[in-house]
Parts: sequence; C-alpha cells; structure tokens
Amino acid sequence: MLPPPAIAAHLPDAVRAAQRLAWAREATGEPGLALERASTDAGFRSYWRAATAAGARIVMDSPPGLEDAGRWLRLHALLAAHGVRVPAVLARDEAAGFLLLEDLGARTALQALDDLDADALMDAAFAELLRLQAIPPPAWLPDYDAALVERDLGLFHDWFLVRHLGVALDAGEAAAWRALRERVLAATLAQPRVLVHRDYILRNLMPVDGGVAVLDFQDAVRGPIAYDPASLLRDAFHTWPAPRADAWLRGYHARAREAGLPVPGLERFRHDAALMGAQRHLKILGIFARLHHRDGKPHYLHDAPRFLGYLDEALPGLPELAPLAGLLDRHVRPRLAL
Repeated sequence: MLPPPAIAAHLPDAVRAAQRLAWAREATGEPGLALERASTDAGFRSYWRAATAAGARIVMDSPPGLEDAGRWLRLHALLAAHGVRVPAVLARDEAAGFLLLEDLGARTALQALDDLDADALMDAAFAELLRLQAIPPPAWLPDYDAALVERDLGLFHDWFLVRHLGVALDAGEAAAWRALRERVLAATLAQPRVLVHRDYILRNLMPVDGGVAVLDFQDAVRGPIAYDPASLLRDAFHTWPAPRADAWLRGYHARAREAGLPVPGLERFRHDAALMGAQRHLKILGIFARLHHRDGKPHYLHDAPRFLGYLDEALPGLPELAPLAGLLDRHVRPRLAL
C-alpha cells in the first residue's frame, strides 16, 4: 500500500523508485518490466520509459504533496474533448501520482528541430494552439489575475535580482519597479481572455503524425490571448531571427481572426505580444534563479543571456517599460559581464 500524500512527498528516492516500478509492472501486466529515465521536469515531476509487449510506454511520476496529478488529468480531459492532441492515458492512479501514457517518441520538437522544416513545425504548433485557445475556459480554471501577475513579476525581483545577483534597489528604483509592475498588470488584464497554456514552447511540443502533441499543460489558466503566441515565438530555449518570428506572429494573427478568436488589430496585438514576452522573460529569469538556488539545478541560468537579448529587442517598442532598460543596465549586465 502506498503512503498518504503528505508522507509521499518526503519519501527517499529509492523508496519512490521501488513504488514506481511496482506500479508500472502491475499497470502493464509485465512483472519483469524495467524503467529508464525518459526526461525530467523543471518541477518535481519525472518521466520514465518502459518497453512493453504492446510497445513503448511512458510512466509519469507526480509525487503527491509536490505535484497534482488530478489537475493534470482534469486539463487532459478538457483538451482531449476539444480535439487538442495530447498523450493518451492508458492507466492511472491519481492518489499515488502515477500515470501510464502513450510514448510519443524520444525527442521533443526542440530536440528534433534540426530535422524538421521550421515553417511546417510552426504551422502545426499554431494550429494546435488555435484549437486550445478556442476552448471555452471552464469555471474551475484559475484566472491569470492580479495576484498571479504580481507573483510572476515578483520571481524576477526576489530570486534573480535579490537572491542571485545580490541587488538592493534604492528608493527611486523601487518606486520605478512598482510603477512598472502596475503598468504590466494593467496591460495584462486589459487583453482579451482565452485558455492559456502558460508554457507553450518547443520543449513542450512533440512531433507526431499530422502535427504536434501538447505536453505540460497542467498550469493552464484563463488569461491574455497574446501570452502563448509570445511564448512560442520567444522560446525559452531557442531563439528565432526576429523578422521570421514577426512573420509567424502576423500569420497567427490572421488565422486567429479567421477562427473568430478575440484578437485586437494587428499593431495592437504585436504590442501586446511584445509586452507579454517581456513580462514572461522577467518571470523565467526568476524561475531559473530559483531552480538554481532552491532546487540545485544551475544549468537553467546558462540561458540568461537569451532573455536579456529578447528584452533588448522588445523594450524600444514598449515605452511604458522604459525604466526596465535602466535597471538592466545598472544592475544586471555588470553582474553578468554582458
């Protein structure tokens, strides 16, 4: 019998591994089954590949007390019911935090990028995103509200500036930062609202026959329509040339209007996407610093220069965020030697 969730969160790795293997063997009916690491998540979720008589399978391990398998399953059911391609669930034990999934392959869209046609990939990625955004957000879906926007921006201040770089803003800088947060908050809440994945990037898409499948949707919310397109085009782990990204954004905008989604006019939407991208770049810098200092995962911070580059590209067109450029110049670049 598995321990209660509150205890499961504190189990030694070896004990959890034994539970995972026992569950996978029972779920597949193969007592000699072996598991090998397939991938890890930036959180506490992990994925394991198993070779079975019926083909390869993936075991998703969401330790109770640390990850919520129930939320993942609820969103999986919502997306699948509306035609979004997601991995099939073959067996489940929600209380224990174990799921048996179809294996969509060993490489994400990011890992397979060199072997894919970029235009075809992005066409498929936007087609799947349009399906996702067309889903009426259910009442139980959280809002990307003021508290969540403030929390996201706080990650940059608390973890990247203060904890990682050792920055202490003076009174004038602190006031400018508060004003900047208020502007981002107002602009975010003013956008048309749709279902938002919140991490719609190449690493969370799997190339499959006929397009792409969507992973890691458990943090979805009802939020600004420009958020996911900005995430995809200013990917956390891959940089597209700006003219190419802008062309894809224009193409998405035309398809979204044709599909009846509530996008504003093109220039307004381009501005909204740039602002959502800037907000997200700050958030990710904070998350990567937290992964380093709290979770012992330092490699994420190697991508910090990518986000500064994105911000350099976006800020000239975002006069409402002008104080951010000075903050980056005074406190971030000298400490990162950039």
